[in-house]
Amino acid sequence: MLDWVVRVISQKVLFEKSSRHKDAKTALQIWLEAAKAARWNSLEDIRRTFPATDLVGPLAIFNIKGNTYRLIVRIMFGKQKIFIKEFLTHPEYSKERWKKWL
Repeated sequence: MLDWVVRVISQKVLFEKSSRHKDAKTALQIWLEAAKAARWNSLEDIRRTFPATDLVGPLAIFNIKGNTYRLIVRIMFGKQKIFIKEFLTHPEYSKERWKKWL
């Protein structure tokens, strides 16, 4: 039997995008570990682990460190792949530039 593996693409990009926000590192590591171990097939599955998550089109929006940061990813449920798109402060998120990924 194969171990369950969710591929997060690219973890390096995630930590590069968040490098100026040192206070988010622990919360992002917790998210990353949970995401890698997850078996998400729907928004309802995601919300069992991260209740404040929303889907906007093909993008999942995660609150990181309370409501301080937003992590925006594209999840391919059937292939169990997560693509990192943006890591933003709440004010950056409110400018809606992230919608270019829709």
